[in-house]
Amino acid sequence: MPKEQSRLRERQDTQLREPRRYKVIIHNDDFTTMEFVVMILMKVFFLSEEKANALMLQVHHSEQAVAGIYTYDVAMSKVRKATNMARENGYPLRLTVEPDE
Repeated sequence: MPKEQSRLRERQDTQLREPRRYKVIIHNDDFTTMEFVVMILMKVFFLSEEKANALMLQVHHSEQAVAGIYTYDVAMSKVRKATNMARENGYPLRLTVEPDE
């Protein structure tokens, strides 16, 4: 008697997890103007003018603040874009990426 092949396949249990999130941290310096920081926060991080001003003041008083929390690729893309804009305008603005707990 010939063996019949089954078209059924066993399903593999795939564990899907949310991608890890990363904080984009903007650091204070003595050279980048407050207006430029607000512009970066509005254009790159899509904050409202009110929220951008509040975050800029937090950076100014606390030396650093979280600009946003994103997946790794998005966080790195925003850091590169903001850093490039700062360098093109002659500012030493520094942004870093850290894992979010």
